[in-house]
Amino acid sequence: MLLCDIGNSSYHFLEVNSEYFKNIDDLNYQNTVEKDYKEDSSVFNPSDIKEKVFYICVNQNVKTKLKKLQNWIDLSQYVEMSKYYKTMGIDRVMACEAVKDGVILDAGSAVTVDLVKEKKFIGGFIYPGVQAMSETYKNISTALDYSFNFECDLDIMPKNSRDAISYGYLKTLCSEVISYDMDIYLTGGDAKKFAKIFPHAKVDERLIFNGMKKMIKKADLC
Repeated sequence: MLLCDIGNSSYHFLEVNSEYFKNIDDLNYQNTVEKDYKEDSSVFNPSDIKEKVFYICVNQNVKTKLKKLQNWIDLSQYVEMSKYYKTMGIDRVMACEAVKDGVILDAGSAVTVDLVKEKKFIGGFIYPGVQAMSETYKNISTALDYSFNFECDLDIMPKNSRDAISYGYLKTLCSEVISYDMDIYLTGGDAKKFAKIFPHAKVDERLIFNGMKKMIKKADLC
């Protein structure tokens, strides 16, 4: 069985043994090796895959094409969206479906922070991603063209430019996330960078896939 998380530039696949769904509550079984890989959306032809694929997609052009392929199953149609809000990204929804209690920080092109309590979505917010914010500082002045220092001390006011922009970007986000006093889950391409300011957080690069698995089980699709 294939799971696929489709973004604007790539298809991210995860090969899942169908036996997983019979043992979804077995923590030892959940740790079995799974293979994931990516395909460039500009050249990849989804019709080349003949097996069943469960997918989520934020790229509307790709989503339109996939509707014509019967073996590609859109998991968004099985989501109870009344639990969330109409324009919420399906990737954020699936991350929330994966967690019972906690704060989810998805560090991609944007940073999204979502709060889940007792499997209920409480709310969330969107923050600029690392690259986007770096460009913002650079556009203000070339003197602010620094990479962020994720190891700067957020308890001490900075005395150099690199730490000053790093503090300005990270302090507010860090303070907000830890204020909920809940487990923190980090996912997305920059998750390991943010792990430096959230040392007790759990880094789970497959959190969205885990939410997709639970949705498949919930909808009895396996």
